Amino acid sequence: MPPRPSTFSIAARDPGTGAVGVAVQSKFIGVGALVPFVSADAGAVATQSFANVAYGPDGLDRLREGRDAADAIDELTAPDDEAPSRQVGIVGLDGEPAAFTGDECHDYAGDLQGDDYTVQGNILENEETLTAMADAFEETDGGFPERLIAALHAGNEAGGDRRGEQSAALYVAKPEGGYDGRNDRWIDVRVDDHDSPIDELERVFKLYDVTLLEREAPDETRELTGDPAAAVAATLADLGFLDEGDATGVDAFGAPQREALETFRGMNNFENHPLPVLEDAIARGWADAEGEGEDRLVDAVWHGISRLDRV
Repeated sequence: MPPRPSTFSIAARDPGTGAVGVAVQSKFIGVGALVPFVSADAGAVATQSFANVAYGPDGLDRLREGRDAADAIDELTAPDDEAPSRQVGIVGLDGEPAAFTGDECHDYAGDLQGDDYTVQGNILENEETLTAMADAFEETDGGFPERLIAALHAGNEAGGDRRGEQSAALYVAKPEGGYDGRNDRWIDVRVDDHDSPIDELERVFKLYDVTLLEREAPDETRELTGDPAAAVAATLADLGFLDEGDATGVDAFGAPQREALETFRGMNNFENHPLPVLEDAIARGWADAEGEGEDRLVDAVWHGISRLDRV
């Protein structure tokens, strides 16, 4: 028998944006290649355990044809002789969730549903993994992707996959949400092999968010002044974007520092944020940002723009 992508996942819908998504973690290489299937015109499917990856596209097709999530699962599992080893969770565009956990899935295995979501897992340390995921998704403030990642963190901290950690993925579709609005692939981030895949997934998502996802324009922008201005100037100098002389004694950003920030913006593909918005984000987010050097600059941008709604 092939290895099982035994895992824990959440499939969910965001009624506010029409987005549907799956977040998943597993002690299995490249889980993002096997478990999540999403489409803005159908819904979200997570197929795992002794995964039948055909459940993904076939499940989405059934949702498009008008089946609800429960009927789609019945039609997927009924003709499948190996269904007792399968696990699948589905959420349609109506937000109604359903899941199936075969009685031959390795313990602990189970699933749990709430409004607009289903969580499921197998080879888990405990049932609390699923309840923690559900609670985190329901209670976390912030956007849809943040809530999905919070569910993974909570499940992992409550017990998680009893074999350990290896890979994680976040896949979200939204109408015209893809690059330049040309498809529905709004968020597609994977960590295929890492000691702390959920932490790494969150780091990569933040970079993805800053680079690719649009935000509403702020009503007003701040300029970098005081200690944050000095720290950012020193960082830009360390990165080679600013002359050392222009990084000394900085109390407020001027032309040389903004030219360096503009170069940093271009080198990192942050063109979806105009320079004043980028400076404003760093000014607002610097105190909360983590890391050193470029990592802290990027994290500051993310913290600063997080107050703005995604488009």
